[in-house]
Amino acid sequence: MAEFSVLTVCTGNICRSPMAEQILRARLADLPELEFSSAGTYAGDGDVMPEQAAALSLRHGGDPTSHRARYLTEPILGSADLVLGMSRNHRREIVELLPKKISVTFTLREFARLSADVTDGEIRHAASMGLTVKASLAEVVALVASRKGQFGLVTSAEDDDVVDPYKRSDETYERSAQQLVPAAEQVARVLRVAVEASRA
Repeated sequence: MAEFSVLTVCTGNICRSPMAEQILRARLADLPELEFSSAGTYAGDGDVMPEQAAALSLRHGGDPTSHRARYLTEPILGSADLVLGMSRNHRREIVELLPKKISVTFTLREFARLSADVTDGEIRHAASMGLTVKASLAEVVALVASRKGQFGLVTSAEDDDVVDPYKRSDETYERSAQQLVPAAEQVARVLRVAVEASRA
């Protein structure tokens, strides 16, 4: 049974956030403690993924077939334990919608950047502080969040964004995936180590 919910957020919920959701779900499919979903700050409920986005998700192991867009609401956001926006604008909109989520809201690439040199041992140690899976993962998210002050701003603020490929060229879709997929892989590493440590 899922204990920890990860929500990915973009604008239309048809390109970036569903791709991130699907890749995370595929990489961590063997961990039933985790639940993944996505939503959009300007989504049309029921919209499907463009062909290019669906193809990219498939290529990287995701399953786009059942995805339908949904509009980000306070109840959806309220149930999430970790929120990953695809850009700094999404991060701002998320926190404006529900300010109490500020400590668990990052951009996808920001979370990946902040956790990149956090060792598996450090993740396991943080996870050991929680008495449940949910609490263990909350400790790990807090560890990553605590690094915001240590590392300051990136050289270019856009380095924490995933470029929006919607209605743009195939090359832009490829560039978006090149930014998104490695970041999702890094998030998956952190979550996997944390869940496995919480079981010990």
